[in-house]
Amino acid sequence: WGALFMKLVSEKQPFRPRDDDAAERLRALVRSASIEATPRQILTQESLPDLLPAGTCVYVPFLPKGQFSDTLQACRHLLELGMQPIPHVPARMAESREQLRDWLAQLEESGVDRLLLIAGDSDAIAGPFPDTLAVLESGLLAQFRFHGIGVAAHPDGHPMADRATLTQALGIKREYARTTSTRLWVVTQFTFDAEVVIDWLQSLGNILEEVPVYIGMAGPTRVKTLIAYAAQCGVGASARLMLRRPGSAKLLRAWTPDGMVHALVRYCLDNPETLLRGIHLFPFGGLRQSAQWIHDHSGSVQGQREPFHESSVQ
Repeated sequence: WGALFMKLVSEKQPFRPRDDDAAERLRALVRSASIEATPRQILTQESLPDLLPAGTCVYVPFLPKGQFSDTLQACRHLLELGMQPIPHVPARMAESREQLRDWLAQLEESGVDRLLLIAGDSDAIAGPFPDTLAVLESGLLAQFRFHGIGVAAHPDGHPMADRATLTQALGIKREYARTTSTRLWVVTQFTFDAEVVIDWLQSLGNILEEVPVYIGMAGPTRVKTLIAYAAQCGVGASARLMLRRPGSAKLLRAWTPDGMVHALVRYCLDNPETLLRGIHLFPFGGLRQSAQWIHDHSGSVQGQREPFHESSVQ
């Protein structure tokens, strides 16, 4: 993390692929990019179809102080617009087995065919599910016909578990997917450093086998905003380091994911068997900025999006 400041400085420069292979891989990664948006953003953004092409995968959080009905309404709206909603289903927020079953049933009935299963940001456990493994063990998901299930990963680590424990949990989830013929993918918490991501990918070994991985990163935003979100989301060590440098935030007018994507493109070219399949944007600077970044870097027009989350573990 000590080199983060210099990384952010260098990433202010526009990304210019050095060869055709890199340019094409860049377009492929960005063209399949998913994005996160709160129910409020989804329901109040009148120009959403102008910002995001049809078929875009939009992750919809179920916020700790929110209501499931908000997430459900946002998912239905996205479906009406021809987009692919991927709602967060937080295990710890379900007060009972019956409530979780009801959430899943309403999603399925609305036409939602995939979801992101997470433990949830709340420290309190409202019911019988302290984590995602408890949900998988309950057998509830097998009662529904979701097209696929995503699970989260944390390349920067997690305050509640070490890397070995997190890796073991991913292996259990992969085995669940294999034995139940469930389509599974992994999407990571956002990070600032491609080297951290690459080290994490290499540390997985054969744990995930063919399960695709999508790397989370912040979309274009002000550095001050990024620091605030980093502190909230458990990746604040680098933010605190930056804050200790006098005048650092003033020197950096904005963050963009260009430099990080550049490094990941090179990694993909050097490691053709990598599980890395795409990127997931957290639009801390607003949906419009992140959507414009996707448009500018994808080299595609509306209707030409790459397939997303289509791999399966059988």
